[in-house]
Amino acid sequence: MLIPSPATVAAQIQQIPEHQLMSKDLLQKKLAEQFNVQVTCPFATKKALQAIAQDASQPAPYWRVIKKTGELLSYFPGGVQDHAGCLRKEGFTIDTTGEVPKVQHFRERLVRFE
Repeated sequence: MLIPSPATVAAQIQQIPEHQLMSKDLLQKKLAEQFNVQVTCPFATKKALQAIAQDASQPAPYWRVIKKTGELLSYFPGGVQDHAGCLRKEGFTIDTTGEVPKVQHFRERLVRFE
């Protein structure tokens, strides 16, 4: 099992092109593949994402990471409201009609690594 550091997670996030998204699950899968392990610790990934989001000097676009359902992550600074704001600045539309806000048509915007 990989216990990723914020630097490791940031390096993977920096590969997400502008106007595209990555699910946290796919992020964990890509990290596991990169380090040739079976799984990446979801708790450590969450902690790394939080650290990246809270570090203003960190250039990684953490806001491009969402849940596999398209829902926003509440543990980023400012909660889902600020997460939605970052995504809107990049041109994403946020559906707020459900219980939890999510990115409209998120599947079409998911990053695809060849």
